[in-house]
Amino acid sequence: MSVEEHKREAKARLHLKVVTVSDTRTKETDKSGRLMIDLLKEQGHLIFAYDIVKDEIGAIQDAVLEGTSEVKIDAVLLNGGTGIAARDVTIESITPLFSKELPGFGEIFRMLSYREGIGSAAILSRATAGVINQKAVFATPGSIGAVRLAMTKLIMPELPHVLRELVKDQK
Repeated sequence: MSVEEHKREAKARLHLKVVTVSDTRTKETDKSGRLMIDLLKEQGHLIFAYDIVKDEIGAIQDAVLEGTSEVKIDAVLLNGGTGIAARDVTIESITPLFSKELPGFGEIFRMLSYREGIGSAAILSRATAGVINQKAVFATPGSIGAVRLAMTKLIMPELPHVLRELVKDQK
């Protein structure tokens, strides 16, 4: 079966959780989280939950595990905390929870970032994706440009297909 056939079989309307990792943002000031939500809604997806959590391993893990344990949620999308500053712990929080990693997401995201104006600073991004509790989890940087790039070029075009692959053997 071709990739296009897989995509046609994929669920069209997804239920998602968006998590913004930040010590300073609120729901009123969270432009990146709002952008994720708006882009997903434009595609007809439903936002089941939206949280803002501090840059703390326990808080991040709790938010992700809550989302991936909820039967109605198909995937969890995070933004923020993927850099190399001491407070950036999103990657350290979620990668130990992965049952499978999707290294291509981070690799392609950095390549696109490099080509689309970030240049060599793209090496500072630790964007990643994987599977937790048979749910897809994507972690992007928290800037508006990074979220838009990841969502429009990678996550939204491929998310239904990723989720189809996760459940295809469970029938």
